[in-house]
Amino acid sequence: MRLCGLLALVLLVVTAGARAVTVPTSAFLRQPAPAGGLPYRLYLPPFACPGERLPLIVFLHGSDQDGTDNAAQIAYGGNGALELLDDAVSKRIPVLFAAPQTPHEYWRPAAVMAVIRAIEARWPVDRDRIVLTGLSSGATGVWDLAKAWPERFAALVPMSGATEIAGLNSIAPVPEWVFHSADDNDTNVVTGFGGAMKGSRTVVAALRAAGGQPCYTEYAHGPQPATHVIWPEAYATPGLLHWILAQRRGKPSPLACPPDARSR
Repeated sequence: MRLCGLLALVLLVVTAGARAVTVPTSAFLRQPAPAGGLPYRLYLPPFACPGERLPLIVFLHGSDQDGTDNAAQIAYGGNGALELLDDAVSKRIPVLFAAPQTPHEYWRPAAVMAVIRAIEARWPVDRDRIVLTGLSSGATGVWDLAKAWPERFAALVPMSGATEIAGLNSIAPVPEWVFHSADDNDTNVVTGFGGAMKGSRTVVAALRAAGGQPCYTEYAHGPQPATHVIWPEAYATPGLLHWILAQRRGKPSPLACPPDARSR
């Protein structure tokens, strides 16, 4: 084992019980939109080993963070999403964390892919360990992007989203951990938006019918008064980062779903 890798392992053991740190927004690089893409913020771990290829977590925000300031998407902890990064940094696990910003509620798959390609071209991305996560409209963006490029991603972690049943067969083999609340007051857990866009319970059932084995955490109740907003709790789920980092593109999950992620 290389000295750098051995040092990282020692630090992981030493810090295993340490309190999570909070990564400041100032630690994120501010990047302009690549051709055909979106502006984005990127965290580069300063403690990565030279030449090491790193997993990339791509976070798609919800509609309240739509805009062009390239800042709102990571403000206030990214609505909980930065819990993943805080957990990694506190354990000295080097990961790249990218947060693009869309100016409107719809996430264009090609625009997000342009961001991913720009990051791959410039920084040391392990292309077998790219994971998509998103909340609300960002979760819908996760589904859309994965359907467009099902062979590109190691795992998906959508929260409180909706998508059409069409196209799910192509991503059934991709490991997913889906989160939603049964009493979501914005995106119904079953009917979604009341049309073709279905909620997570229906989507998970369709994935399982197609041979997939998604993990699914469905909370009985979301926080009042906005039961849609489960994300701070969901992103703080024990073991979520470990599950994400265990996934590899083109392979089934090596980990069983936690008992509380096998609901329904």
